[in-house]
Amino acid sequence: MQNDRLRNLIHLHFIVFIWGFTAVIGKLISVDALRLVWFRMLIAFLLIGGYILFSKLRFKLSKKSFLWMFFGGIVVALHWFTFFMAIKVSSVSIALATMSIGAFFTSLLEPIWYGRKIIKYEILLGLVVILGLYLIFRVDLANWYGMVIAAISAFLAATFSIINGKLVKTDTPSIISFVELGAGVLFLSIYFLIAGEFNLNFFKVSSKDWLYLFILASICTAYAFIASVKVMRFLTPYTVMLTTNLEPVYGIFMAFIILGENKELNSMFYVGALIILGTVVINAILKNRKKLKKN
Repeated sequence: MQNDRLRNLIHLHFIVFIWGFTAVIGKLISVDALRLVWFRMLIAFLLIGGYILFSKLRFKLSKKSFLWMFFGGIVVALHWFTFFMAIKVSSVSIALATMSIGAFFTSLLEPIWYGRKIIKYEILLGLVVILGLYLIFRVDLANWYGMVIAAISAFLAATFSIINGKLVKTDTPSIISFVELGAGVLFLSIYFLIAGEFNLNFFKVSSKDWLYLFILASICTAYAFIASVKVMRFLTPYTVMLTTNLEPVYGIFMAFIILGENKELNSMFYVGALIILGTVVINAILKNRKKLKKN
């Protein structure tokens, strides 16, 4: 049992590392952000669809669940679009550091969604995150546009996580992901049809970009999602949550190594980023202590 836990903990770190690599791949792909998301969602949709057929999972949903999944698919499509756009107009490091405020948005949205009281320390940590963002903002005013877009993406990510938090209690994660990806593809396809962008140029993608897109959709999306669900059978939610918080750390580290972004940032960025990442970890620890007291 202990060996199973250790093996799955290592696997979880590998999954989080892959999620961190998503931002770097997005920067390397030359396709614009909106088309990138369409290709990513379509390929992942087909792959997860194949997994569902192979696993012979029952596809039975209530009308209410289906509508929420459809809405969630639109939200995640917009989240990924703003995420990759933020990366392309600024940098991986700036975007990932700003995305860390997603926990603050969640602390504001959860009380509304679940009808609970606002937790004071979450608001306090949110203000500390804003301080960290201010320090990053001072690094280079040219990055403000990317930070604003990343902040919008963080809000959409928080909304998406709350929707899925409800859905996963009654429906199979793979089915949820399949429907949401399909909804996202349909939503973006309607936009491209109205805009008249579905033409030969739309599908003109270099072989290098096709390779990156397939890695993004298969390993970073389909595989990582299904694998993350499986490791939860052996690890506590707290362990999963705390490890997932390392995603920006891994992403920023890879951006330094692969893209050389450390040459573009000064010490104030690192101070701001550490403050933000620190609040994410503190929030996770405080939540765990609260759960232990209840038990």
